[in-house]
Amino acid sequence: MNTYKLIGPFKQVLPMTGLPLNGALKDEQLNVFEGKVGILLQGETIAKTGDFDTLLNETKIIGAEVVELDGDFVALPGFIDSHTHICSSGSRARDYAFRNSGKTYLEMAELGGGIWYTVTQTRNASQKELEAGIAERASRHLSEGVTTIETKSGYGLTVEEELKMLRAIQAVNKKHAADLVATCLAAHMHPKDFEGSKAEYLEEIGSKLFPILKEEKLANRIDIFVESGAFSPQEAKPYLEKAKAMGFSITIHADQFSTGGSQLAVEVGAVSADHLEASTDKDVEILAKSNTIATALPGATLGLGCAYTPARKLLNAGACLAIASDWNPGSAPMGDLLMQAAVLGAVEKLTNAEVLAGITVRAAAALELTDRGTLAEGALADLAIFPCNNYQEILYQQGKLKPAMVYKRGQKI
Repeated sequence: MNTYKLIGPFKQVLPMTGLPLNGALKDEQLNVFEGKVGILLQGETIAKTGDFDTLLNETKIIGAEVVELDGDFVALPGFIDSHTHICSSGSRARDYAFRNSGKTYLEMAELGGGIWYTVTQTRNASQKELEAGIAERASRHLSEGVTTIETKSGYGLTVEEELKMLRAIQAVNKKHAADLVATCLAAHMHPKDFEGSKAEYLEEIGSKLFPILKEEKLANRIDIFVESGAFSPQEAKPYLEKAKAMGFSITIHADQFSTGGSQLAVEVGAVSADHLEASTDKDVEILAKSNTIATALPGATLGLGCAYTPARKLLNAGACLAIASDWNPGSAPMGDLLMQAAVLGAVEKLTNAEVLAGITVRAAAALELTDRGTLAEGALADLAIFPCNNYQEILYQQGKLKPAMVYKRGQKI
């Protein structure tokens, strides 16, 4: 349906349009509509943004529904979380306590914790149980203004178990208001119970799982954890080249604890390199000169108590910076994108424009989505509406100011 709907008046509307995709941003570059602003929707998309009273007169001609707001409100595009692991089962609260008491990852693994615990719990869960968990987390994200959510597999680590996860993601995406973008992370680690080398595991996934992903349209994105405890750049490269040759987009868990991943990401033409906490100045320079988007994951920093992604250096060097939550049961259990982005901004000295772009228009680019992340004419009518009269309050309150209303594809949630 292409029915019209006018929402307003807003004190401010930030359409996040007209911003360069790469490099540092000043707040003065933000296009801010102020005064008495209206947003006219046409079905699932944005028709126009402008003076509320002028649009109100126009709606009398076209017969639009009018949603008149009482109070002070600021509207932004719905947020985009470009890196999550919300398809999983089981809690790692014990791991969190162990880690904070000084135990190493190896010690935790010996006590039955670590990523393998989540693999075991996820394998034991039915597809319906996984769907329920995804839907619950997606609903919380949506209530906090996150309207598009990248969602990875990676806790199955066999062809059938990865398919179970990706089918669960697909099933939720078909019925949930939020949009889920599936990514296959079967190369999360070398599974303990696989009788063969890392190269043989990756070959099995590539030859047996990839064709089914295409056939069932389960995912068009392939991810791999390039790290000393997972897969080396040398092991990862042929796997990623195979994926790319089959038409998949590539993203990489890169430079979380050791380097090599970000340079591989650039070499294979990955859409994004995510984490980057261990990236050196050389890595920053290489990323900044490429088309690979740098994705900061401050949730992992807060969960693990480690360094932040060098966001300021990346932006100053000319990189495109997206910011995502990394919501997962192990290293980033919080799952609060806005709070994490605000804290990253405070630590790394990022402008409001840089942070907000990182969870809207630049996050959309990290998922190769051109129909969202802004409130431009024709963009999806995904809105996060906050109860304040100044957009600066949103990051200033560091995640405690929640949206009063969220619209997804033109419908109020």
